[in-house]
Order: sequence, then structure tokens, then C-alpha cells
Amino acid sequence: MRRIVVASDNPGKLREFGALLAPLGVEVIAQGALGIRSADEPHATFVENALAKARHAAAASRMPALADDSGLCCVALGGEPGVRSARFAGEAATDAANNAELLRRLAGVADRRAHYTCVLVAVQSALDPEPLIADARWYGEVAHAPRGANGFGYDPLFWLPELGKTAAELSPEHKNRISHRALALGELARKLTVCWGW
Repeated sequence: MRRIVVASDNPGKLREFGALLAPLGVEVIAQGALGIRSADEPHATFVENALAKARHAAAASRMPALADDSGLCCVALGGEPGVRSARFAGEAATDAANNAELLRRLAGVADRRAHYTCVLVAVQSALDPEPLIADARWYGEVAHAPRGANGFGYDPLFWLPELGKTAAELSPEHKNRISHRALALGELARKLTVCWGW
């Protein structure tokens, strides 16, 4: 079984990565389990943050590393919360606080269109000159109130009109087939096979 360090301490993301990479025979190791602190995320784009996190984890672990930067982008907010999705309500914000801030910012706004973006970056080493990059979007709307108990982040507010449910009302198995992270990981898995021979 191959091993890859995931540059995240988010339990929800780690569960999703583990479930989605297991069929490839890849064992996911959280950076925290190796005593690796989180990298700074100072950049304005998802891809720059993901690359910085992947290189940081690879340097500290001396193993291949995978990082994602993802977030919710709302049309009416000019793409916010975007790369600040985890910190929308403040540096130490909880999911509930971020959801409340999003509802506050969209109060009275008719255009509720939004999408999740996920950018994944995998590197074989900290100095890998050819990082593998995969990205995907998952389109929906922002609901007027949270619904559902599954998922994490903005899932209770991420309304999927074609399903008549929020992402938090989907089973983990269903979400892992159609989400932004699932779609990006599908693309990354193909690149891992072709480029790394995994």
C-alpha cells in the first residue's frame, strides 16, 4: 500500500480523502499524526495555497504529499468567502459561525447561486518541479437556513436544486460520488496512475 501525507487537520476532509483514495490502495496519513504543523495560507488563489501546503508537508515528512484548498464561492459576494471559507467569521471560526456569517451577508439577497471549488495538488517531494494539479466545481445555491447533519463546512447551507436537498442531507457515500472533492480526486487519481505509476 502506498502512503501519502495529507496536508490537512480537518477531520471531515481526512475522512473523505481516506474513503476516496482507498480504492487506489493509497493510505492517507494526516500531517498532524506526524507532528507537522499547518502551513500558512497567505495566497489569494486556491492553487497557490494548495501548492504551498503540499510542499510544506512533503518537506516536513520527506514523503509524497497531497493538499487541497477548497471553499465556497458565492456569485452575489464576488466569489467570497472563497479562499477564506474556513475563516469567514474570524481566524478561529467554527463551521456554525461561518454559516451564520454567510447567512448574514446574504440576508435579503435574491441571487443565491454558489459553487464549491476544490483544487488538489500532489507532490512527490518538496522540490517536485511537476506537481500534479486537479480541480473541480460543484454548483448549487445557498439555502436560507441550515438543513441536515452530515458533511461539514457550508454543507448544511449548500442547496442542490436537482436533488431537493442540501449537501448535509446526503449520505457520505452519495456526497463522495458527486462533490467537488470527489470530482477533483477522480481527476487526480488518473494523473497519479499516468504520471506516478500508482
